[in-house]
Amino acid sequence: MAAIEAAGGVGEGEKAMEAGAAYMAKEDLLAGYCENLKVYLAELEMRLFSSGLHVLGRAPSDESMRAYLTAYFEDGSWQQGDKSSTDATIEVQGDGASEKVDVAEMPFPESVLAMILQATPEPDVLMFKDDPAIPVQGTKEYSVYQKAVREAINIRSLLLRNTEELDGVVRALNGEFVPPAPGGDLLRDGSGVLPTGRNIHALDPYRLPSKVAMSRGRAAAGLTLEMHKKDNEGELPETVAVNLWGLEAIKTRGESVAIVLALIGAEPVMEATGRVVRYELIPLEELGRPRVDVLASLSGIFRDSFANVVELLDDLFVRAAQVDEPIEMNYIRKHFLELQAEGESVEASTARIFSNPPGEFGSMVNERVSDGSWEDEGELGETWASRNSFSFGREGKGVPRRKTLDALMKTTTQVVQCIDSVEYGLTDIQEYYANTGAMVRAMDDIQGGAGKVQATVVEGFAREARPKKLNDVLRLEYRSKLLNPKWADEMVSQGSGGAFEVSQRMTAMIGWGATTKFKEKWVFDQSAETYALDPVMAKRLMDANPEAFKNIVGRLLEATNRGMWEPSPDVLAQLQDLYSDIDDAIEVGTSTIRRPTKDEDRK
Repeated sequence: MAAIEAAGGVGEGEKAMEAGAAYMAKEDLLAGYCENLKVYLAELEMRLFSSGLHVLGRAPSDESMRAYLTAYFEDGSWQQGDKSSTDATIEVQGDGASEKVDVAEMPFPESVLAMILQATPEPDVLMFKDDPAIPVQGTKEYSVYQKAVREAINIRSLLLRNTEELDGVVRALNGEFVPPAPGGDLLRDGSGVLPTGRNIHALDPYRLPSKVAMSRGRAAAGLTLEMHKKDNEGELPETVAVNLWGLEAIKTRGESVAIVLALIGAEPVMEATGRVVRYELIPLEELGRPRVDVLASLSGIFRDSFANVVELLDDLFVRAAQVDEPIEMNYIRKHFLELQAEGESVEASTARIFSNPPGEFGSMVNERVSDGSWEDEGELGETWASRNSFSFGREGKGVPRRKTLDALMKTTTQVVQCIDSVEYGLTDIQEYYANTGAMVRAMDDIQGGAGKVQATVVEGFAREARPKKLNDVLRLEYRSKLLNPKWADEMVSQGSGGAFEVSQRMTAMIGWGATTKFKEKWVFDQSAETYALDPVMAKRLMDANPEAFKNIVGRLLEATNRGMWEPSPDVLAQLQDLYSDIDDAIEVGTSTIRRPTKDEDRK
């Protein structure tokens, strides 16, 4: 910036740009910037996103089938074997220290993929040798190739049986038997979750976390601590908040639980049958760092479905608080003693597991954002805290302990959220900002608003358990989904339901802006251009779902009213007129809206 200012400021145009570029080249900053940009663009290019809504009973198109097989095989994780097993073991790929995006080669060439997509019989595919990219028969590479071809043919066959979904629905409605099968995600859990249309079951809660989940959780926890140290002059966080959600735990086999154990410095102890009977503390000499305190925030589904895990975690926290270790090497014990000194009971001082009141679900933050029933952003953080101040453990189910929660929030500088699905991320559903975002808001407020609380996201569907900063994930998701023309076209083509999905994401944009102060202008600018100010898109949305379109435009106007976005006067006027026209059209029962031209005088 000094070089640009010396050249006369940004207003000097080319002269200032040349000075800035020369300075970057001299300081060897340009090469690093270009490399980082290359890595980011590669990650953006490879990022998966759902193509519209799922239509029950519809088999994938040729294009979708190609996308499924490419996504399944390109990262190399398909060789893990039975990925859906809770006893499966893998080697976690990399330590996550590198920021490079590794893209493994497909195990078969394009010519072979084309044959598979054309339903060529397996013997004919394996007999095909006319492509030099096919490995030589008898080699180790050929064995991998052969296995991949058979797996691809099997997956294609299973995906084409999606039509059985309607058969399963009819059987269920008739009270007939629907065959059981494990639930999950093809990319993460393997072909064992196919075909769809069956009576899915989850997992044995007494085997949480699985060996795979423990490996990934340990890696994610370690990298989260390293990220925190990098951003805080080498200091570890005293307390890390981890969200434990039921569906995430089911789909990832307990990665979030594993993160909690790794932060504390503990590991599961299994009996001969594989059942987890205890979480055992790892000796400090082996751990090699202080035990980090954890605020475990439970969803209602996790609270009710994994009562055994809640009790095992509570037992672990009590033992970690009472073990004879120096407080500078055990932050759980440090905070326990501080609460004891303030007159709190042992139960209150060791409480670390919090959720909604028994029998109730949700933080209610998303309801307030959806209704617009809030004035100050701090109200949303307080709503989360008041709804999640009930502790759970062996001795109490839903005991109000706001003082303990506040004490933990004061020492928390890191929040961890696991995402289990490519289809639904931070920007897709309201619950993420209503919990992770509102939690960050509550903690930042109780610490004086200094902005020290950071959030990281661990994507359970990714090859590497590498945490990313929340704002970075939000940017990736907005670019690859909401602001991606392909995603927008596919979603809006789904009619009323697709328009509703777009509308919900606009509401979530307000939620993230209010809770984590994510208010980047380009997101609002491009959202307005894509969905409101484009006449063709506006007509499609209005025809499909007038109320959803009204919400899209209304959220953009709300963002301006709340100071999250400052559009140009012309754009603001267009949005205001458009909202009024939508309101009028809905009132008279038509989907036709008047779009004033730029040449018309505005009244």
